[in-house]
Amino acid sequence: MKLEIKNICFIPALLFSGVLPAQTVNTGDLYIANGTIMSTIGAMDNKSSGNLFNDGDFFLYSHYNNDGLVTFSTGATTGTTHMRGLFGSQDISGKMPMDWYDAEFFNVKAQPAFHLSNEVSISGTSDFQQGILDDDNFGGLLIFENGAKPINVNDQSHVDGKVQKNGDESFIYPIGDKNKYRFSGISAPEAVLSSFTGKFFYENSNSLYPHTKKSKEISIINNQEYWTLDKTSSNSDVMLTLSWDESSSTPVYILAAPQSDIHIVRWDASKNLWVDEGGVVDSVNKTVTTPVNVSGYNVFTTARVDESLIVLPCNTITVYNAVSPNGDDKNEYFKIDGLSDCSAGNTVEIYNRWGVKVFETTNYGSNGNVFRGYSEGRTTVSKGELLPAGTYFYILNFKNKTAGYPMIKKSGYLYLTN
Repeated sequence: MKLEIKNICFIPALLFSGVLPAQTVNTGDLYIANGTIMSTIGAMDNKSSGNLFNDGDFFLYSHYNNDGLVTFSTGATTGTTHMRGLFGSQDISGKMPMDWYDAEFFNVKAQPAFHLSNEVSISGTSDFQQGILDDDNFGGLLIFENGAKPINVNDQSHVDGKVQKNGDESFIYPIGDKNKYRFSGISAPEAVLSSFTGKFFYENSNSLYPHTKKSKEISIINNQEYWTLDKTSSNSDVMLTLSWDESSSTPVYILAAPQSDIHIVRWDASKNLWVDEGGVVDSVNKTVTTPVNVSGYNVFTTARVDESLIVLPCNTITVYNAVSPNGDDKNEYFKIDGLSDCSAGNTVEIYNRWGVKVFETTNYGSNGNVFRGYSEGRTTVSKGELLPAGTYFYILNFKNKTAGYPMIKKSGYLYLTN
């Protein structure tokens, strides 16, 4: 028989000497209906035989353990689990994962306020009002399902540890470390069955991933912080965004002018080397984003990159970044001078602002093989269509004829007007 809760508060008798109240234990079917409230002052323990459905508001003022089923009704868009600490830190534990629709974290009694050793999946909104959720030291995991999002994240309220994002939407990870909120973000994956896990480290990566081992164009690497992004499950890739904070964790030498030199770099384990993933800087929002999908996963940080070091061995290449295919014989196509002098073979890729490839070719510039503002070749948008005006990003790879520099990569913007 299912027990339906309507505005009930469990307040077990308090023990003497200020000891925490006794547990609330569920061993059967417990349903918190939409529009109703259940509160428990003592620790909540849902046993292996317990089935707890929360479509209403469940207020927990102490620990929450689940060894059974904790979820919400299929198709429901209500049900908030309110973690409201009264006695200190709150354990979120158990042998079986929990599915919550909405979550609220508010605890001013301890920091970190929430010790997550279980897995909790959020399907709605996670409101980080006050208190750090630590799953790094307790072995748990916070998961955001498709459509779920975090709000009100800051230095005093975030996830210290790993956060997993499932689905095909862009996402900002509510992550931090050592009382510093330092988010990362991903673009929307193409595959709905995608899963990416992010984490932030407020520490120097040099001891694990030596900064002396880097590609030529990388000038200096951030020695105070780094992130990890792992593809947990996906058939598609993503662009990565990293944040900075000049007042605390990000070194001033990374943020020095010109900020256009700030890129994202990745530790390539197969090469035992830091490699450049590119960078589009947003000074207003204090972020840098890879211009296209990352070429690999795991360890990332920010760095300063000198692109002149890439093209120095072959300085005759000139890129004209204006394209205006309007028939006036001016800037009718994306023009690159000097390729035949420097290159023994090349590829050109062009992407739109969302990281979608709109043009790709080999031996660019030969026999009229150029970008004229139309989607052509092996692309991910409709072939033969005139693309909308705007800013695009190009990547030029070529085999350099100069000895000692066998492969050169140059990237930048081009501006398409119709």
